[in-house]
Amino acid sequence: MARRAKTSEDAAKAPAPEAPGGSDQFLRLMSHEMRTPLNGVIGMLGLLTRTRLDGAQRAYAEAAQSSAEHLLGLVNDLLDYARLEAGRLEFDPAPVEVEALVRGVAELLSPRAHDKGLEIVWSVADGTPDIMADEGRLRQVLFNLAGNAVKFTDAGAVRIAVERTGGSEKRPVLAFIVDDTGPGVPPEARERIFEEFGHVDASDATRFGGAGLGLAVVRRLAEAMGGTVAVMDRPAGEGSRGGSRFRFEAPFAAIAGAEPRPRPLTGIAVTVCSPEPFVRRAAEDQIRGSGGEVCEAAGLALVDHAGAAPGGVVPLPASGRGVILLKPSERELIARYRALGFQGYLIKPLRRASLAERVLAAVHAAEPTNDAAPRKAPAEDDRVIPVRFAGIRVLLAEDNPVGALLAKTLLRREGCVVETAATGDEAVAALKRARYDMVFMDMRMPGMDGPAATRAIRATGDRTPIVALTANAFAEDRKACLEAGMDDHLVKPLEPDALRAALTRWTNRDNRFKVAV
Repeated sequence: MARRAKTSEDAAKAPAPEAPGGSDQFLRLMSHEMRTPLNGVIGMLGLLTRTRLDGAQRAYAEAAQSSAEHLLGLVNDLLDYARLEAGRLEFDPAPVEVEALVRGVAELLSPRAHDKGLEIVWSVADGTPDIMADEGRLRQVLFNLAGNAVKFTDAGAVRIAVERTGGSEKRPVLAFIVDDTGPGVPPEARERIFEEFGHVDASDATRFGGAGLGLAVVRRLAEAMGGTVAVMDRPAGEGSRGGSRFRFEAPFAAIAGAEPRPRPLTGIAVTVCSPEPFVRRAAEDQIRGSGGEVCEAAGLALVDHAGAAPGGVVPLPASGRGVILLKPSERELIARYRALGFQGYLIKPLRRASLAERVLAAVHAAEPTNDAAPRKAPAEDDRVIPVRFAGIRVLLAEDNPVGALLAKTLLRREGCVVETAATGDEAVAALKRARYDMVFMDMRMPGMDGPAATRAIRATGDRTPIVALTANAFAEDRKACLEAGMDDHLVKPLEPDALRAALTRWTNRDNRFKVAV
């Protein structure tokens, strides 16, 4: 049905926005209305780039996707800054696993970094406790800092690290550090870049894009958490290149009685060889964090091959075995390095648990159970695709046709049987007449919205896992989801890896086999 155009009489009748609370409501509305179409554009272009395209078509689609992602980043910065200016910032402390947070940021930025030929690595110092914090706000600070480093670094690497710098046992002070091998920030610009619309140089706005709000948002968030943020030269002796170090430091409440990290490499000596110092240091930190001993191994046969290895190797001096380190785009090199005597491989950015698993497999000359690195989605036209969740029944409640098409396509690629509902009322009715393994529920729908529909479903005693889908990235949205009885929360645009992780978490399924489609 066509919408009637608004008249001046309609405008006169429209109520004026509320004064104090209206600004927050306006920002939430704008967040949803601006992000929703952008998420659709980014998601559908992502699907398009996975189809069979010729070179020019792929270049056009990827350029359009990059532009849309840039615009979404700008919208996010503007909305975040507007909320900070309006004084509507709220924090929702909850248990945060620091290692998982840092690893997640590195993995999220790795495609962007690898496309530029950069390494991106992370490490968490041994003895760093898990903390109580607003995970979304903390992730935003770290993502903005690391994303900024990737943007301005043309060669080398970006490293994300966390270490404990002081405080008490109950309230430690943690430093979140982002090192890069970029051009550095001159002393006279170090204060300016944290100001609104500030750049190191006026030409940066044209060359790199962005409104200059990302670091201003970081400073506001850091101060709201009782901390500080600063930039300095990267310390000498950490590689031959120059670069910058951004450091966010704040006190947090430690989680009492947290389980210590497993130390499966206790008693095992390991050597890391890499042409990139950041890769070597991060891998060594992860090995020490798993209880291993880092040592030199001059003369080891696999070390001699390290010069030809693109990303480095992890050898075991005692056995002469080793593991090759590769980027996702270098998987075709696996067979070549196995022929040279490598026991296994690891896809970067490295995960501490996967690194320990591969080292143990090499020690025992056995293959590990799986490759924990995310797999690149094949082209849609390949006609045979990997299916992890064959037969999982999913109800998708989404009123936006583009959003529904994107989510349905991604779910079906994973083997799910998908049924759709366009409103909350339809979702409630569907769960009354059929059983589903999982529900993906949009937060904003006409009539009964996502939280209201979830409350109605939970009132019947139905405990089907429900995951919220929202274009809003505010902490209040996650809180509203959980309070309504939802189990999880995904922010659009939907990423295949995030969707897959949610399916794994709530269905306890991670099947890997192939079926013809």
